[in-house]
Amino acid sequence: MTRIIADISVSLDGFVTGPDPGPAGGLGAGGEALHTWAFSDDPEDRRVLGEATARSGAVVLGRRLFDVVDGPDGWSDEVGYGAGEAGRPAFVVVTSALPASLRLTGLDWTFVTTGLHDAVAAARERAEEASERSGTELDTVLMGGAATIRSAFEAGLVDVLSLHLAPVVLGAGTPLFTGAAPRRLVQRSVTPTSTATHLTYEVLP
Repeated sequence: MTRIIADISVSLDGFVTGPDPGPAGGLGAGGEALHTWAFSDDPEDRRVLGEATARSGAVVLGRRLFDVVDGPDGWSDEVGYGAGEAGRPAFVVVTSALPASLRLTGLDWTFVTTGLHDAVAAARERAEEASERSGTELDTVLMGGAATIRSAFEAGLVDVLSLHLAPVVLGAGTPLFTGAAPRRLVQRSVTPTSTATHLTYEVLP
């Protein structure tokens, strides 16, 4: 069965955006520094990004994050899922209402209005279908935002936590966790680069 991986960039002080994030500036003030690694020429950064993008069979994101990536300053043909990799897995959005319009019509979107469990189940099914087509075990990736990942942890849905620790202190913004992580984490890998430290943890029951 496909693994469920929560994958997100975070500051040294635990924020996944800077202050005042919104559709016109999804990462908030100073938050662009969190994703410097994704556009880096460092060979290890490129490897980490490329391997994660290639392993993504389906991706779950919350409605706020969807509004950012589908907004006028969001993804493009050159920059999208996986930054310059611009991967094209199936995308599943957790939302209370369908969007009135869709800018990124070339991507595979599914909108789930019945909650996170159903969204993850739909994404896992899509990832398993993609795995069968490719002959490779692909992952279900929780892209964010922070509230979606926190809810997934609280529900016991996460198998792996992949953090990209950026060497920046934001001071404020959107915290990844508002308290202690609700599940036990066992570190499995550490990859330091010139722009980030990539950390992988197995999530135990």
